[in-house]
Amino acid sequence: MKNKLLILLLVLLCACGKQATVVPVSKESEQINAWIDAARDSVQISIAARKGFLNQSADLAYGIANDTIRLDHLSRISLAYKRLEDSVGFRKMNHQVLELARRGKLYKAEGESHWDMASFLKSYGVMDSAFYHYQKAHKSFQQLPVDSTSLSLQGRILYSMGGIQDYFMDYLGAEKNVTEALRIFDGLEDNLRIYNCYNLLGVIAGNMKSPEKALESYQKAGVILKKLDKSDQVRLKGQNQHNIAYAYLKGKDYNQAELTFNEFFKDNGLKSDNPELYSTGLVSLAYSIFKGKSDFQETENLLLKAIAVNDSVGFSMDQARAKQYYAELLAIQGDTLKALKNANEGLEIATETSNNDHHLEILRLLTKLDSKNAVSYSNEYYSLNESIKSEERVTRDKFARIRLETDEVIQRNEALTRGKLIWTLVAIGLLLAAIALYIIFAQRASNNKLKFEQKQQDANKEIYNLMLSQRGKFEEGKKLEKKRVSEELHDSVLGDLLSIRMFMGVLNEQSDESAVEQRAQMIEKLREVEEEIRTISHEMNKASYEKFYNFIVSLEELVETIEASSGIQCSFTYDDDVEWDALDGDIKINSYRIVQESLKNSVKHAQCEEALIAFKLSDGTLTLTIQDNGVGFDVNKGRNGIGLRNLTSRAEKMNGTLHVDSGKGNGTTITVQMPAKYIGPQNPSGLEGQIEMQNA
Repeated sequence: MKNKLLILLLVLLCACGKQATVVPVSKESEQINAWIDAARDSVQISIAARKGFLNQSADLAYGIANDTIRLDHLSRISLAYKRLEDSVGFRKMNHQVLELARRGKLYKAEGESHWDMASFLKSYGVMDSAFYHYQKAHKSFQQLPVDSTSLSLQGRILYSMGGIQDYFMDYLGAEKNVTEALRIFDGLEDNLRIYNCYNLLGVIAGNMKSPEKALESYQKAGVILKKLDKSDQVRLKGQNQHNIAYAYLKGKDYNQAELTFNEFFKDNGLKSDNPELYSTGLVSLAYSIFKGKSDFQETENLLLKAIAVNDSVGFSMDQARAKQYYAELLAIQGDTLKALKNANEGLEIATETSNNDHHLEILRLLTKLDSKNAVSYSNEYYSLNESIKSEERVTRDKFARIRLETDEVIQRNEALTRGKLIWTLVAIGLLLAAIALYIIFAQRASNNKLKFEQKQQDANKEIYNLMLSQRGKFEEGKKLEKKRVSEELHDSVLGDLLSIRMFMGVLNEQSDESAVEQRAQMIEKLREVEEEIRTISHEMNKASYEKFYNFIVSLEELVETIEASSGIQCSFTYDDDVEWDALDGDIKINSYRIVQESLKNSVKHAQCEEALIAFKLSDGTLTLTIQDNGVGFDVNKGRNGIGLRNLTSRAEKMNGTLHVDSGKGNGTTITVQMPAKYIGPQNPSGLEGQIEMQNA
């Protein structure tokens, strides 16, 4: 009955709003507030009807003359759209509020609008855009008169910015902003937010691998906790105790960590009130006992209990850590199979939850537990670790650019302020110019001497700069040569060794005369690899680097060797009309290496049964294609390894392009296109006038 009366009242208000021509401001505000409250809280009304109330509220709010009141209503309407999860309505209204606030220079409304947008984006995980709007909000709040309200707003924004920077691993920037927020809240004696700042500083210090500093921040938070209201103390006490205990654990003070965790578990209602924190504490306590007292039985009981709690509440964020610790315990007890099972389960959970820290630790553990697949786990560890480092570098660069842009804005504002002093500076400049002219005419003789000395200094400086330039070119040449040798070792020697190793593995299972003969051939192949290493180490001159006779024969031998050693059916086709041995040395050696590296990748990763290699010439362009029918991979996901980077580098050396076409289950096709270049006068059919002559 009560809901029906509320709906009837709202309908009457709508009718009154449509019929009235001039409504007092107080009446308008009452009507707008009623519509907003109904849209927010009346769950019995349909979503469409609630959005209709918000549309009517906005129409009425636009007619209010007072800018502050109008923006206050529109801001509440935008938040109501957010509460209804109408992202389009929220964004539209938020943008309108922002534009009105900018035009009216209403900095508080402008800052709150940016703040609302930042919170909205943060809730959807768009952290970088959220940080941008937090920064804009902070800039707006800095324009307000300095009082407790504006300072509190600035502190809250700085705290939120620090949280996002910690998420993006910009720990120095996060620490700077949170420390500034702490200074503000300390001056305002806002104890709850002081506690939050110390707690976040502890988290940041822990992420920076500084458990001592983290422990200090958590202990300071504990001191502030005693000054809070009883309800806040009850709510936050467990969190603070757990953080302190965990800091002891990360600092390897296992006995103190165990004592603190036991104090933490004295809260009997913890398991029912906060099962996730409860299970996290169980895992940490188990590891403290495992590393401290080495009580394996108690450790196992606690870990199994934590795993069961996580499964019961669907809490997977800490399950990877629990599985990892349990696998370590089982490995020490000698149960390798069960340890492998739990480690692989933990690896799967860490991958699903993007828990990179424990993902790396479990991979490191699996290299010890599973020697058969140790190389695969090591490669995955390397790739993930490099990917994380790359993301950290990108993040640091991103926030550095944001800080730089902020500094540039501040500098521009300061430049505008200094504009009032221009005439004074001009007058001073003219006076100094007059004094300078007097000195010039009075001391001309002395100046001539100074000019001579200056010229001598300039000459010395120029010589020094030339020396630096020459040194730079020398270092650049060294780097290029190191890169070339690295590519030769990776693409040539490693590929040959892989083929020999796989072929010898097959021969080890045979003992007939043919196997003995093939072993002798492999020994000869090892001798050839030895010769190639010697060739690279002696850094032969460019002429020997360009000489690559019997190019097609060499490619055929390479394909046949890989086919015999891997069991993959390989075929090689090429144009008979092309003078292959007359090709430029760079094309021959780099093409050979590309084929060698591509087939090596097919053998190692593709799980293919067939590989096709084709080398063709059309309109002065050579096209090299290597195709397999293997499992393929997602070319748009992950980070390219050194092999693929080397292929790209070799294609660029030939002034060519490399394209990789692959997908899971669709095989892989590598296509290299390069201009045909020849070192002699030979002209294949149809290429007259297109061959670039070079000195041999």
